[in-house]
Amino acid sequence: MKAIQLAAPASLDNLALVDLPDPAVPGPGEIAVRLRASSLNYHDYAVVKGMLPTAENRIPMSDGAGEVTAVGEGVTEFKAGDLVVSTFFPDWIDGTPPEGGFQRVPGDGIDGYACEQAVGPATSWTHAPDGYNAAEAATLTCAGLTAWRALFVDGCVKPGDAVLVQGTGGVSVFALQFAKAAGATVIATSSSDDKLARLKQLGADHLINYKQVEAWGPKVLELTGGKGVDCVVEIGGPGTLDQSMMASRIGGHIALIGVLTGFAGPVQTAMLMAKNLRVQGLTVGSRAQQEEMIAAINANGIKPVLDKSFPLADLADAFRHQESGQHFGKIVVDI
Repeated sequence: MKAIQLAAPASLDNLALVDLPDPAVPGPGEIAVRLRASSLNYHDYAVVKGMLPTAENRIPMSDGAGEVTAVGEGVTEFKAGDLVVSTFFPDWIDGTPPEGGFQRVPGDGIDGYACEQAVGPATSWTHAPDGYNAAEAATLTCAGLTAWRALFVDGCVKPGDAVLVQGTGGVSVFALQFAKAAGATVIATSSSDDKLARLKQLGADHLINYKQVEAWGPKVLELTGGKGVDCVVEIGGPGTLDQSMMASRIGGHIALIGVLTGFAGPVQTAMLMAKNLRVQGLTVGSRAQQEEMIAAINANGIKPVLDKSFPLADLADAFRHQESGQHFGKIVVDI
């Protein structure tokens, strides 16, 4: 089978298309999948750029979708021909997050889905949403589930609430779509007026260009009549956290999922305490949460926003496109 491997030292120039032996037939409890698509996340970028060290010749990409080609003994949930999508943590079925960090995450601790075929436990996959193709399904594993957990698992977004989303990457766009489907008011930020216009088309109620309004936290308070938002999907990290806290209501929830401005920084603990805020870090979610998200997608018909697609052989170019910051929504790899 064709696959992409990451040679040492990790860099975009060291992503190589190789021929590897086809995987073995599925054993008991396993399924075989002919992968058709993957999608790019910042986590994948951090791996291929060497920010997150991994083993030499690792097959990257945490997200994968394709059709089942064979099932092992005892598998009843799937059958040949089913469209399936991978889970980010193959061993996190339900309950609290497992220990071990990213040691078992495809494309990081173990080989990922930049390849034509995969064989593994059936519990490492879920059914794709009804009516989705593989490219659409492949956007859900990391970005879709992260947004879902931020809003509805760790947060408690409900009709009439106000949600703040930052930027136009995969997580933020999914969060906008999910929040609007739940009946929330959404405030969206971006540095691009063109991208803000696209967010408006997706349903954003209020728009802020953070290059023009650097103190966007007070602006959010103004837009919410001084109350603040119920939930912030925080992708920037330490460089934007203060503004997010300022934008939040008393007792609000900040879902801390991104490190785009760095991995560490000062926190205004006085504001954190005074506003009784809950700042919670999260890393994607469990298989059970993915199934809940897919059930919700089936109920409301949400479709992901796709940016550009690249063939597997051009994976490095896909990451360069991500690096440019020009994308809106999810960048997809066709396999």
